[in-house]
Amino acid sequence: MEPIQMPPVNLTLLAPLLVVVGWATALLLIDAFLIPVGRKHITGYLAIAGMVVAALVGLPLWNVSGSTFSDMIRLDRFSLTLTWIFLLTGSLSVAMALDYLPRHDIEQGEFYPLLMFAVAGMILMSQGTDMIVLFLGIEALSITLYIMTGFAYPRISSEEAAMKYLVLGAFAAGFFVYGIALLYGATGTTSLAGIAAVLTKQPLVGESQTYLLTGVAMVLIAFSFKIALVPFHMWTPDVYEGAPTPVTAFMSVGTKGAALAALWRILTVALAPMQSFWLPVLVALAAVTMVVGNLGAFSQTNVKRMLAYSSIGHAGYIIMGLLVMSERGTEAFLFYMIAYALTNLGAFAVVISLEQRGEAAWSLDDFAGLYQRRPLLAIAMALFMFSLAGVPPTAGFMAKFYLFSAAYDGGLGVLALVGVLTSAVAAFFYLRVVLRMFMHEPLRDLRPALSQGLTADILLAGGLTLLFGLIPTPVIFLVEQSLVALGK
Repeated sequence: MEPIQMPPVNLTLLAPLLVVVGWATALLLIDAFLIPVGRKHITGYLAIAGMVVAALVGLPLWNVSGSTFSDMIRLDRFSLTLTWIFLLTGSLSVAMALDYLPRHDIEQGEFYPLLMFAVAGMILMSQGTDMIVLFLGIEALSITLYIMTGFAYPRISSEEAAMKYLVLGAFAAGFFVYGIALLYGATGTTSLAGIAAVLTKQPLVGESQTYLLTGVAMVLIAFSFKIALVPFHMWTPDVYEGAPTPVTAFMSVGTKGAALAALWRILTVALAPMQSFWLPVLVALAAVTMVVGNLGAFSQTNVKRMLAYSSIGHAGYIIMGLLVMSERGTEAFLFYMIAYALTNLGAFAVVISLEQRGEAAWSLDDFAGLYQRRPLLAIAMALFMFSLAGVPPTAGFMAKFYLFSAAYDGGLGVLALVGVLTSAVAAFFYLRVVLRMFMHEPLRDLRPALSQGLTADILLAGGLTLLFGLIPTPVIFLVEQSLVALGK
């Protein structure tokens, strides 16, 4: 009997991921045995420190490129840039939760390690080059999000949101696993490069072709659920509304970014020979998603649900960068992810500042007269709304300009036109929030609660949103350099 051959493992390529997982595991023990009840914010600060350390560990790896675990996990500048985006998203989300959890009497130290494990799943999805690894990343992210969505126990809406997310998430996971099985049956491998090699060598016929097409369709359905593409978006408003607001903010950015990063590798590596099959489908889904997401937000008077529908519309915008299938399209995708992450997290931080214990201040009326009560907070929220709408000189404007021009140059002019038109519709419901804050009188005495974490979150997100709109060159340089090692 031949001995089992262990594949060569280069742990250096996994350094940021290992730091996040190891730190989160240690933090679970530290929180359980060393952090007293009532001081769980210390666990949150330690979680932020861990993600900062993980980001710093990634700096020496900028010029390193390679794969490990038999080419199942790959580190390159593209995945490293996404890793930094995910770590930033996680840190800002923890900063929001530091005040939110005790204010709503749901503070548990486990929240912060759980969020770190979710970030680890996102990092794994950005580095995975094998279907099995991508599935592990998706489940690591999803299982932790199921728990965090229901974290506001015994609030019924939070438990209902968690159950909806769990049931539909399991349904999507089943599609993904079955799709992987069919792709393996058709090609004999789960490696993305291996699938591409089989498809390039000769076209599949007969049963193999049926397995292949069905498998591709199932994989696309699973990712459409995670990204919230229409018609797989129906869970988003209910889950976003019911989940604790820091979790909603984290989900709105992190889940989309990680799922799109994994989908990018699948489309550009494994399924590149089948572009004629999946491209028209995804173009249609992107167009419908932009229309439905923005029209859905149009009629909302609940700001949290409005931002949920807004995130659906932005999913249609972001996937446009992947469909261009060019270096410029991928650059536009990365730029948009950075701008969207900062803007959306900042907007949710303002929403959290208005929430009181046992009360959800999500109505548009709660924003009435905010400028009279907290001028700087109203200005920050206006900045985030302008950025989401794509108004200059914000990062959102530069991101949309970069994205739409890349789509037009890449032969997707019709999709770019749909993006421009739906952005015009979106401007209405974003500016409606601004008008309430500056032009209306307060309808009730609602005092915003600004902790140090929320203040730092809003200042950082707002400052970078404005800076990247005025001086986008550093971000453009970063996303351009992120693709150098990909050989694209």
